[in-house]
Amino acid sequence: MHSAFNIVVWVVSLLALVIAFGALIASRKTWEDFGKGRLSMERDGPPDPVPGSGLSVAERDEEIRQLLGARNARRIRRGEAPLDVEQELARLAAPAVDPALREEIRQLVAARNERRARAGKPPLDVEAEVQREISELGGL
Repeated sequence: MHSAFNIVVWVVSLLALVIAFGALIASRKTWEDFGKGRLSMERDGPPDPVPGSGLSVAERDEEIRQLLGARNARRIRRGEAPLDVEQELARLAAPAVDPALREEIRQLVAARNERRARAGKPPLDVEAEVQREISELGGL
């Protein structure tokens, strides 16, 4: 009786091992898809917009508007006056230009004016051109 029991245990164990190995091979695709649900960060779908593109800037602005809306709701609950969302968005999204960057842009505009003068073209207004270059930095 004892030897029959050992044979049954070994046969059942080997059979379970073969079935487990077959199930592992059959479920390979399942393991490749593990963790790729709707809430996963790594999902197949449309790619994220290119940083600095119009779509990326629009998405960023919409998220900032939502955050400012939530901030205004908290301010109203506390009895404070709400802020103008568009004005605050313009302030937050404005390019940060330090004096060193402004001076570097001014030097580039001066060099451009020198090239224009050598080509016989009229010089550009330096301050207006510096402001234009800074406003173009905001589109990054």
